[in-house]
Formats: sequence, C-alpha cells, structure tokens
Amino acid sequence: MGIRILMVEDDELIATSVVRGLREEGYVAERVSNGEVAWSMLQHSDWDLVILDWWLPGQDGLTILRRFRQRDRDTPVLFLTARDSVSDRIMGLDGGADDYLCKPFSFDELLARIRAMLRRAEGRAGTVLTAADVSIDLATQRVERAGHPLDLTAKEYALLTYFLRHPGEVLSRTRIYEHVWDERYDGLSNTLEVHIFELRRKLEAQGERLIHTLRGRGYVFGATPGGSEGDSA
Repeated sequence: MGIRILMVEDDELIATSVVRGLREEGYVAERVSNGEVAWSMLQHSDWDLVILDWWLPGQDGLTILRRFRQRDRDTPVLFLTARDSVSDRIMGLDGGADDYLCKPFSFDELLARIRAMLRRAEGRAGTVLTAADVSIDLATQRVERAGHPLDLTAKEYALLTYFLRHPGEVLSRTRIYEHVWDERYDGLSNTLEVHIFELRRKLEAQGERLIHTLRGRGYVFGATPGGSEGDSA
C-alpha cells in the first residue's frame, strides 16, 4: 500500500474533493467526520500523515492533536481549518501541528505542503522502499529500477508500492485488489491483470521479470520463485 493519509473533516464537499484528489495522486486516503471516530482510528491504525480540521463534532481537532502527540511525536499532522488568526495558528502549531493551512485553500498548495511534510518526515525515518533493484521514494513518489526512473500511473504506483512492502510474499488477487483499489474483489474483473501487465512492461524495459504469477495462488515480487507455474498475468 502507498502512503496512508487520514483526513478528519466534517465538511462533506471539502472532504470528498480532497480525498478524491489525493487518491488520484496515488495516496491511500481515508476520511472521517467525527472527532471521537478519528481518535479511535489514530489509536488503532498507522498513518503516514494526518489532515485535521479544528471544529469537529464529538471532539475538537486541537484536543485530538494534543492527545495524539502524547503517544506519537513523529507522524506529520496538518491543520486545515477556517480559523485564520495569528493566535489560532500559533495555538495549532504549539499544540503539535507540523503545518497549518487556512480555508479556502488551493489543492495544489495542499499537495505541495504534504510533499514537504513527508520529506521532513523522511529525515526522521526512512521512506524509501527497495526490493531487488527497484526503489520507491515515498516522499517524492520517485520510482527507479536499476537507476532508471519509471513513469507510472497512480494505480501502478500504488500496486508497485504494495509489492515492495511485501517482497517474496505470495499475495492473492483478492488481497491485492482490496488493498490497492480499496474495493471488494468479485473475481470477475480483469482490472488487476491489466495493471499487472502494464507494470510488468515498464519494469521489464529495465531488467528481468520481477512480478511472477503463481497459478491459483496469486503473485509474488522478487527473484523467480520456486514452484511458479506460468507467468502470464
């Protein structure tokens, strides 16, 4: 799975637009609208970045942030709020936010701030995935094979990221589909096979095959696995 972003926002229009845009950029974005639910998700799931509104039903964003920082001092948090006074910004940043963006805002600026926050987080904990001769910089979303950059679509990027998080592990079609597409796999769609085909084509332009088909079992990423049967998508 790619970079996981939790958006805590009760404005339906803003949340829908931002989450859709983030997913189109290759991020794995989820959204909740209630402060209590957000706090539960922060406690029980790992996130690479959090976008947090201030005014929320159940529990306000500043309270959530302060509680979160008592147990997690590293995950980047961006306050996205209509509270635009200097005193509010100071309160939010002193409360533990890594950045503060006021509404209304530009989505392109939000993306730039997310990239900057992830780059800073990279300095604290490595965000480069590697397997075989393939690497992905999660902060910049740069993908290389044997030093050659690869131009991937958002879904190809998310798919390759998931493979690199599980090298050498047999991944069923259902497991891949439900993680990368965030939908239940019905066994009928060929969407996964089409994306595997295109991703293989781009990877194999720079070297040997790394995504192998295990008939009846799924896929595995890495050197040729023992007992593989066939290598079509």
